[in-house]
Amino acid sequence: MKILITGIAGFAGSHLAELLVNDGEEVCGTVLPSESTRNLEPFQSRVKTFPCDMRDGEAIEKLIAQVNPEEIYHLAALAFIPDSISNPRLTFDTNLYGTLNILEAARKASPRCRILFVGSADEYGRVRRDELPIAEHNPLRPANPYSVSKASASMLAYQYALSERMHIVRVRPFNHTGPRQSPQFVCSDFARQIVEAERGSRPPHVHVGNLKPRRDFTDARDVVRAYRDVLRRGDPSDVYNVCSGIAVSIGEVLEQLLALSASRPAVVESPERTRESDVNEIRGDFAKLQRTTGWRPAIPLSQTLHDLIEHWRTVN
Repeated sequence: MKILITGIAGFAGSHLAELLVNDGEEVCGTVLPSESTRNLEPFQSRVKTFPCDMRDGEAIEKLIAQVNPEEIYHLAALAFIPDSISNPRLTFDTNLYGTLNILEAARKASPRCRILFVGSADEYGRVRRDELPIAEHNPLRPANPYSVSKASASMLAYQYALSERMHIVRVRPFNHTGPRQSPQFVCSDFARQIVEAERGSRPPHVHVGNLKPRRDFTDARDVVRAYRDVLRRGDPSDVYNVCSGIAVSIGEVLEQLLALSASRPAVVESPERTRESDVNEIRGDFAKLQRTTGWRPAIPLSQTLHDLIEHWRTVN
């Protein structure tokens, strides 16, 4: 089967590509012209990459016509919330209008392909405690440019599924982590700091922000398995949560990572990293996904964090 993954060299994109090539699929994907493909190195010879910016509608249309994919997994996005606040226009140009470019190109060149739109649990925004665990019918209250761009793009995908009768399934993944994750995100940031302290390349400290919020973490390798399964078994136009259903505090994650290091660096609270969270706890409900596909998370958080810190030990 011919498969196109936008953002193939990213964190989740590379894990999805690895899963699909191991399934025997013919996989290709988009990368930004200046983007590193280091995440693809273990299986680079088994995938094709095409330099392509999601904002370039003409290039996307040519690529989809050339590849003629049977499945498109649309993962490419700007996902770091502080960046979306500092540059909301770029965020919308990439996340919303980039999605429009994908949908239009598929409508014209490959209308029968199946498309997975990857949204975000951040679309739910300011969830009240009495709404936990969060199900797909929960109101959307996006509270930053990133989450608004994702909610908008999800509605756009929904409209194309209905009006153009395209096979488009939407997902809202909650926090996911694991090997290859950018240190912009909290678990990977902690792991990198701990490994650098082990090596002596930084003082024996781990700088942290607010450790109280509780978040729903899933291993990225489980998440991409859900993407594959729900695209093939899910209902077109419908939306599915991808999560573990278990919330742990950021402090608990840090403690598990510290326990994996003999050096045991000191924890230092840094004012520049400390932000009051709008939502103290985020916990999802994946019952709908499980009913539809049989999926459930298989990798425990302890294994995920072990593999994450081992990943950083291999990075020069």
